[in-house]
Amino acid sequence: MTLAAPRPHVGVSISVFRNGRVLLATRTKPPYSGLFTLPGGHIEAGEKAADAALRELEEETGVKAALIGFNQYVEIIAPPDAAGIRRHFVILSFVGGWLSGEGTPGPEAGEILWTYPQDIALLKTSPQLIEVVANAWKVLLRQTSPD
Repeated sequence: MTLAAPRPHVGVSISVFRNGRVLLATRTKPPYSGLFTLPGGHIEAGEKAADAALRELEEETGVKAALIGFNQYVEIIAPPDAAGIRRHFVILSFVGGWLSGEGTPGPEAGEILWTYPQDIALLKTSPQLIEVVANAWKVLLRQTSPD
C-alpha cells in the first residue's frame, strides 16, 4: 500500500537576473543534491511568500534582489520512498532584479553560477528549470519594458 504525504509542502524560488544572466546554484541537500536550480526554500509561519523568496535568496547565496513579480507555481510529486510516502511540493516562483552580491556558496548552495537562460540546457538541473527560467524571462521583459 502506498501512503500519501500528510500534506503538500509550500516553498518559494526566485529567478534573479543580472545583465541578461540568471543566478543558479547547486543544491547541497536532497532533493536534487548536486543539481543546478534556483535559490529558494520554505516559507516560515507568518511570512509572505515574496518575502520568503528574497530571504532565502540572501541566506543561501548572499545575493540581494528587488522583487519584480510572480512567475508561476511548480508542483513536484515525488515517487514513494522506502516507507511508501510520497513527497509533494508546491513551489511559488518569483522574479527578481539583482541589487548586490556575486553569490557565495554555503550550507545550502554549492556552486554558484550566473548563466544565460539558453545555456541552462547544458547543465544538470532540477526538473522544469528550463521552463521556469524561460517564463521568468518573459515576466522580466513585461515588467521592465516601456509601454
